[in-house]
Amino acid sequence: MEDIGFKGEWVQMNHSFTAERATIRGMHYQNAPFSEIKLVRCIRGRVFDVVIDLRRNSSTFLNWFGLELSPDIGNMLFIPKGFAHGFQALDSDCELLYHHSAYYEPRAETGIRFDDPCININWPLPVGLISERDLSHPLLTNEFKGMSYEM
Repeated sequence: MEDIGFKGEWVQMNHSFTAERATIRGMHYQNAPFSEIKLVRCIRGRVFDVVIDLRRNSSTFLNWFGLELSPDIGNMLFIPKGFAHGFQALDSDCELLYHHSAYYEPRAETGIRFDDPCININWPLPVGLISERDLSHPLLTNEFKGMSYEM
């Protein structure tokens, strides 16, 4: 993976299951010094996977990018430090595998609301289920200046 600038190790792997179509999970990230790189692959069903650039000095600061992940397509998404991540299940019974470059640290975990008007993500389906935790993520304010990061 050195050709994309990742010279570290994957220290944790997570598996998620989403039962209902149109469910949204996200937009999650960990604050420094626990920021992490993720590599995400959908192994069952289809998801619309989304990242938001939170890097304060980036030319794409607060822009989002989304694409469909599925085992039929066979693609993965590499998510650098400084990005929030989430997805919407396009099918029922979706499963994702995540590789992480840092261990999960509950004190560093945070997120941005999936429907933040500053980001304006164009979800492909009407919004379905959302966890209480994800609904509790704040909307961005003018005080949000982004994250500093190191690859």
